[in-house]
Amino acid sequence: MILIFFVWSPFYQEQEKNMSLKTILEKFPRSETYLISALLEFQDSKPDHCISDEDICTVADYLGITESKVCSVISFYTLLSRQPRGKYIIRVCKDVPCFLNSSTTILEALEDILGIHVGETTENRLFTLEYTSCLGCCNKAPAMMINGTTYTDLTVNKIKTIISDYKGRQL
Repeated sequence: MILIFFVWSPFYQEQEKNMSLKTILEKFPRSETYLISALLEFQDSKPDHCISDEDICTVADYLGITESKVCSVISFYTLLSRQPRGKYIIRVCKDVPCFLNSSTTILEALEDILGIHVGETTENRLFTLEYTSCLGCCNKAPAMMINGTTYTDLTVNKIKTIISDYKGRQL
């Protein structure tokens, strides 16, 4: 009987990560036009939802643009991040219709339930709380988005149920 042992090392993890980014990039033509789409898709594929310096270099090289261009796009768009975030990113709309319909109460409830403030991540790395611009649900304000799912007509009780559901997914 022959036993083969494979040792998982950071080298192989890094190779796997790079293959993932390269696989995603290869879906897009080599044009700056696809920068945001490629960054969003890659970021969403990562458990920490962030883009590293090495990722920036790879994207810039693939698209034939400067690293500073990639960095400027990441720093401009709130959906993109260079900082590690939780598994679930909660984005609370801060535009006028949501503000007028008690988004501040919703935010306070989220901060209380999660034990964090805007811009922070829970200790268990499950949730990150952020503000965002309009989610396009002005007629159903207040609204928030968790990863790709939008929630509208929010109340404190509705938020408690939503967060409880996400916590339950971890069991």
